[in-house]
Amino acid sequence: MFSLKTYFVSSPYIVWAGMFVSLQADKKQKQRMKEQVLLGMSGGTDSSVAAMRLQEAGYEVTGVTFRFLDEEGGAVEEARELADRLGIPHRVYDARTAFRERIIRYFTDEYLSARTPVPCTLCNNELKWPLLARLADEMGIFHLATGHYVRKVCRDGCYYIAPAADAEKDQSFFLWGLPQDILARMLLPMGNLTKAEARAYAATRGFHRMATKRDSLGVCFCPMDYRSFLRREVPPEKLPGRGRFLDETGNCLGWHEGYPFYTIGQRRGLGIQLNRPVYVKAIHRESNEVILAPLASLYQTEMRLSHWNLIDLQRVCEAEEIIVKIRYRKQANRCRVRPEAHGYLHVSLLEPLEAIAPGQAAVFYDPEGLLLGGGIIEETEKPW
Repeated sequence: MFSLKTYFVSSPYIVWAGMFVSLQADKKQKQRMKEQVLLGMSGGTDSSVAAMRLQEAGYEVTGVTFRFLDEEGGAVEEARELADRLGIPHRVYDARTAFRERIIRYFTDEYLSARTPVPCTLCNNELKWPLLARLADEMGIFHLATGHYVRKVCRDGCYYIAPAADAEKDQSFFLWGLPQDILARMLLPMGNLTKAEARAYAATRGFHRMATKRDSLGVCFCPMDYRSFLRREVPPEKLPGRGRFLDETGNCLGWHEGYPFYTIGQRRGLGIQLNRPVYVKAIHRESNEVILAPLASLYQTEMRLSHWNLIDLQRVCEAEEIIVKIRYRKQANRCRVRPEAHGYLHVSLLEPLEAIAPGQAAVFYDPEGLLLGGGIIEETEKPW
């Protein structure tokens, strides 16, 4: 028996029309996702100005503040107040457990392993940005943003971090480990501003307290002397205690407080008086000995990297030379890079560089300043 209801349900035309409506709805939803952005808000000047600039650009902004430390309650409230003034949704995500397990434990373990940690690099590449992306996915938001002073460009189908307009504030050094799927989603509204311009922008919008807020300095959980932090975080029985300072030939020069309290290249705060300047050249964990030497002995020309990330392996390893930095504000050095067995990268410096320490990051740039990638220094002397 013929049924009108059956006809309308099964008719190819009606089915096609239903599909068309569904596709249009999907298209609108995807377009809306493209217009939304999840912004990491720390409560500071930079992420606050980023929120204002994103709004002015027409984006639908949602703010999220990651709580990494117990003492960050004030910053959380400032971020929430700003979000209220701007009329944007805001949420707080408690990441204290993850931060302690992934970043603080890494920080202390590296010093106990006689290495120099890079906590800001690890936090950005393995915690902050991936967590931002995960939350955005859960909320159906495509774009990700922070107050980082960097820019982004697309070259030959790949996304690259480019240096900020403000060379003194450029933070590209810390983002070398981000994958393409995150780079593709990043919005970076602070990249074309100087810090002075950002402060002036906040003031013109009526956020005078935000415009004059002091910048945070150093590692967020350890802004001052890391040695005091280690003594507080590490049980006394895990600290090695007093050990010997040695010269390069093995002669005892004096006594130190324990190898974790010294870093490669350190000159000040050694607690030893000699008639010549000396620097920490090497740290021997097993014997709790610290080797002191003149600066000339600290220069190296070779590095081996692990845990590396390169946007284009061929572009880096086939280049006649590229730029490498091992410190955030250190001068750039020319080098050549090639892959090795067992997953390492071998870096040959074209000019010797002093105080290269295992655990540090080596970060690569092209002559235009585009961030090509980086890795973690494992060894600095040949033969390997």
